[in-house]
Amino acid sequence: MPGLAATVKLSAMDLIDVAIAHHQAGRLDEAEQAYRRVLDADARNVDALHFLGYIAYQRADHARAEQLISQALALKHANPHAHHNLGRVHQALGNLAQAAACYRTTLELDPRHVDGWFNLASVHDARGEPQAAIDCYRRALELRPQHPAALCNLGAVLAALGRREEALECYAKALEASPGLFEASYNLGVACRELGRGEQAIAAFRRALELRPADPAAHYALGQALRDQDRVAEAQACFRGALACDADHVEARWSLAMSQLPSVYAAGENPDECRTRLAEEMERLAGWFDARRAGRGFAAVGSDQPFGLAYQEQDNRELLRRHGELCVRLMAHWQQREGLAPRAAFSGDRRIRVGIVSAHFREHSVWNAIVKGWFQQLDAERFALHAFDLGSGEDEQTRLAKARAAHYESGPRDLRQWAQAILDGRLQVLIYPEIGMDPMTARLASLRLAPVQAASWGHPQTTGLPTIDHYLSAQDLEPEQAQLHYTERLVALPHLGCYFEPHATEAELPDFERWGIDPGVPLLICPGVPFKYAPQHDLMLAEIARQLGRCRFLFFRHWKRGLSDRLEARLRAAFAAARVDYDATVSFIPWQPRAAFYGWLQRADVYLDTVGFSGFNTALQAVECGLPIVTREGRFLRGRLASGILKRMGLDELVADSATAYVASAVRLVEDAGYSERIAARIEEARDALYRDPAPVRALEVFLAR
Repeated sequence: MPGLAATVKLSAMDLIDVAIAHHQAGRLDEAEQAYRRVLDADARNVDALHFLGYIAYQRADHARAEQLISQALALKHANPHAHHNLGRVHQALGNLAQAAACYRTTLELDPRHVDGWFNLASVHDARGEPQAAIDCYRRALELRPQHPAALCNLGAVLAALGRREEALECYAKALEASPGLFEASYNLGVACRELGRGEQAIAAFRRALELRPADPAAHYALGQALRDQDRVAEAQACFRGALACDADHVEARWSLAMSQLPSVYAAGENPDECRTRLAEEMERLAGWFDARRAGRGFAAVGSDQPFGLAYQEQDNRELLRRHGELCVRLMAHWQQREGLAPRAAFSGDRRIRVGIVSAHFREHSVWNAIVKGWFQQLDAERFALHAFDLGSGEDEQTRLAKARAAHYESGPRDLRQWAQAILDGRLQVLIYPEIGMDPMTARLASLRLAPVQAASWGHPQTTGLPTIDHYLSAQDLEPEQAQLHYTERLVALPHLGCYFEPHATEAELPDFERWGIDPGVPLLICPGVPFKYAPQHDLMLAEIARQLGRCRFLFFRHWKRGLSDRLEARLRAAFAAARVDYDATVSFIPWQPRAAFYGWLQRADVYLDTVGFSGFNTALQAVECGLPIVTREGRFLRGRLASGILKRMGLDELVADSATAYVASAVRLVEDAGYSERIAARIEEARDALYRDPAPVRALEVFLAR
């Protein structure tokens, strides 16, 4: 009898070796048969139970996998690999707490179990515990520095926290370890795009497509990166490529429609023709979202917005109304499916609960011009500000917002988590300082999350959204009959509509020699981003240069280099048509930090405001530096920002009513030194009227209370 038992045991060992060989070679049917023969001979064979359970996991039979691996662990608890595989089964079943417990047991038994650390990190990531995930991925990488998946996943967690430079480094290392890792190439492209490294992003997405030519997400991402550089035709080809791979790719179909408007028009491009194509494509898009596709449409909303419409000096109300109605229709499908019904406003607090949703609770034009004053000046005894910070990163302004808020929500979250957080606030009023620049903001604004919802002019035109009831603007910035331009009820707050203070920035002396600029010639500052310069106004700038002769126009290069390149090519053609030496007259220098920008403002002779879409924060900075501004009053809010500031100071004479008057004003300010000095003195005397104005805040309080 003892001899027979030994023979059976030896046979089981041989069969296990055979089974494992089949399993490692991917021959699952043969491996399963061999494991079962082992169990026929020895029903308590731990390895056969464990590995047969793992085959069930590989075949997605998770209930059977859990049963078999648990049996193996009941026979032998000190089996780190079995605990690890049971954790994978629980993770596949969505039992994250049980999965984490299994991985921790694995690591207690074997602290050097690399995959245990890796998978525990993935559970922390799925549970929204980014720092714990980072710590675990780093432990895995200490044990195996060239672990491609750990590097790639660590990069993704860091990117979600806004630590994009660190993320980019992780992706680069992952590609060094595994050049064929699609996810690393794709994520590298995403990180480069977010960091404004357009050409690197395009190259990374192209590499990803070489690895997976039929991947719709990679086609779509490449299209977005090309569109960033205003390579519209190439971008549209990529969107069509994504749709060829997945006919129901909602983001690609949405972007194909929205990409009809370039950011910066090239010489010869007709903005009206582009506008007509957008209107036609939006009509087709609304029909494309049939009953079947509408359920997935929420993923497209906000992903690509008709941002360029604001930079055409035309009434966009009808186009934006059609866009807004489609957004709300698609988001309503999502909200109903998720069961996120609006809740009654909280009534247990004597204070009015006001929500502010923004991706810009930081040093940003929207915060500086509009939101900061609300946090500084709204009566905290009457109003409880609930801040929902959709952005990443933190600076001194973020900390100010946190200190002044009654409640502050931040951190990486998905759409459902943000919507739930806002609903949980049981707000009476919900305000979006801007709608049009940030994807998550656009999605949330397309939902009904509070009884009263309002937008303000961080992106200064109507939202077109039926879910937005009011639009907070300013009396000094709106033309007569302004309500006709809005789908919302217009609320024009007094004066400039906001409370702000001077920056009191200590200027840095500009380095003329570094940029090849003669400090002895008149300097005209052109501060706008490239898409604020409409092609019909190029000759106006060229005419100023022609009349002045020796002078220097100073532009600031956009971080998306392709946009400035397109503007520069168009300006070069306009200056040539006016017989002006472009290279002797125009300079593009890198985007400047505030202190350096103030230095240029203090040394300049004139600030040339953009026409049709004016500057506000930059105009205020010019006023602070005592620099004369030339502007033209536009037809809409977005074209009247600088003119509102000048009129508030009683400097109406600097507000032109035509291109001819604009040119004449700029030329006089340069050529008539006495006149320019008098204007600068009047700016210095009058600018205090702009600052610390309580009237808009008091009127906002009345609106909120009403």
